Amino acid sequence: MCGRYSLNKTKIELEERFQAEMLVDFHPRYNIAPTQLVPVITSDSPKGFSFFYWGITPDFGQNKPVSPKLINARAESVHEKVTFKSSFQKRRCLIPADGFFEWKKLGKKTKIPYRFTLRDEECFAFAGIWEEYETVSGESQHTFLILTTSPNEQVNEVHDRMPVILPRNQEKKWLDTYSSEEELLAMLQPYPSDLMQSYTVSPLVNSVQNDTQSILRRTSPMDQFGNYTLFG
Repeated sequence: MCGRYSLNKTKIELEERFQAEMLVDFHPRYNIAPTQLVPVITSDSPKGFSFFYWGITPDFGQNKPVSPKLINARAESVHEKVTFKSSFQKRRCLIPADGFFEWKKLGKKTKIPYRFTLRDEECFAFAGIWEEYETVSGESQHTFLILTTSPNEQVNEVHDRMPVILPRNQEKKWLDTYSSEEELLAMLQPYPSDLMQSYTVSPLVNSVQNDTQSILRRTSPMDQFGNYTLFG
């Protein structure tokens, strides 16, 4: 699964990287979590950024843990599942990021947070799908899911799934409404392990209330309670 990611880029950097216009201000984010409103680029509006909720809206979540089923969709079956099939065919999106977090389990109580980035730490895009729905008050809301796939060798040391990172030269084709199902499914592969890097970060990332740049710093391995471990 993918349950937390970062986007340590400014509005100008994002506009230059994706050649899309952002009509509102944006400040770097270091610990993006489900239910939060974040920038995406949709197949309906590829020349501009939209702001959608990840998974579900805050009102729906009501400060409760959000199920992975509501924030991710498996790439292997996204074209077959009734829940996702229409979105996969008609409503795809790019989700800008510059890293994502996973936790390595060591025993029953110990979890070590890791950050995964590209080797050059440049911005990239997750493959996503989005949905529009109407609230009970008649308001239109938009949400998105991140597609996940089997892990590459590097991520596999920490977790059994990883988000789909699209190669830059495939981003436009992912949004292209004329791309065939066969072409789309062929893109949903693990990103090459040798083009990525990973390192341990502070347990500060465990709390969605923490959203500071210090979260991205390399740290000695610590468990979720902040205790240093012998694991390295």
